Amino acid sequence: MKKHFTSIAKTALILVYLVIVAGALVRMTGSGMGCPDWPKCFGYYIPPTDVKELTWSENREFKKGQVIIKDQSLLVAKDNFTTGSTFEASHWEKYTKHDYAIFNPTHTWTEYINRLTGALAGLACFVMAIASFSLWKQSKKITLLSWLVVFMMGFQAWLGATVVYSVLNPVKITVHMVMALVIVAVILYIIRLAKPVSSDKIFNPMFRTVLWVSLGLTLVQVVLGTQVRQFVDEQVKSGIGNETLWLSNPEISFYFHRTFSFLVLFANLFLYLRNKRLKLGFDKINWVMLLLLAEIASGIAMYYLHFPFGSQTIHLVLASILFGIQFYMILEARKNRL
Repeated sequence: MKKHFTSIAKTALILVYLVIVAGALVRMTGSGMGCPDWPKCFGYYIPPTDVKELTWSENREFKKGQVIIKDQSLLVAKDNFTTGSTFEASHWEKYTKHDYAIFNPTHTWTEYINRLTGALAGLACFVMAIASFSLWKQSKKITLLSWLVVFMMGFQAWLGATVVYSVLNPVKITVHMVMALVIVAVILYIIRLAKPVSSDKIFNPMFRTVLWVSLGLTLVQVVLGTQVRQFVDEQVKSGIGNETLWLSNPEISFYFHRTFSFLVLFANLFLYLRNKRLKLGFDKINWVMLLLLAEIASGIAMYYLHFPFGSQTIHLVLASILFGIQFYMILEARKNRL
């Protein structure tokens, strides 16, 4: 298992990124409340596809915990029973976590797939942690960090539940997103520790300092971006269905987000030029510049082309990949080997 550890860790990293993609799709489609409970979905391990499954009817068997929608409220079965000819309230209790009681099958299954992807990523991280014991003698840090990732994945799942219970509270959504990036960073560090390579990179203090600054700016951009997205969601909820009007009168967070994009670009342009001039050997800066250009292009498309399909997902996923590459470059830029 020792020789396969790096491959296992890379698989876990890919799956965590897939969770970010799935989460971005949930955000884009407004499916965050597709499953109003957690960890089940309307009380089912496999969610319903038709509203009839969530509607009370005669002579129907219900199991404890299953949910119906009645009078615009969620009701939860208190025990196992079969319905009679009339509705008996004694068999049901009101769902108290929140009062959101809307069923949209597309939203439900989009959110459900997101949860399945998260469970798969969690399993991959657990396998990585088990496999890390084979490296205990080589590096205890790898094992400890691997189990830290398992803990963080569990914490991330709990955060996901609190996001649902809060009916998509903006602050909790932001923390949920930032936590995903922290998990990415720790797994990248584990991969770097597990397979150290003799670096052909030239250490340059200024380069590494600006790298840290650019990473911080990217993180700030992600946070500002979630706030802009929340503003857009509020426009949609208020009944503004015309995409051309969503950012016609934006909050100040939008202007900060747009301004910060120039700071991120200039910081990384400095890194690109310094790397090229001093021949430092950081080839990944080329990918950073390409991702930045694509990120800016998707942002321009959302504003001037009024949110073309998929642009929001692409924008968030590109930012997440950019963060990962920048963090890995910081690991490469260390003066001493890991």
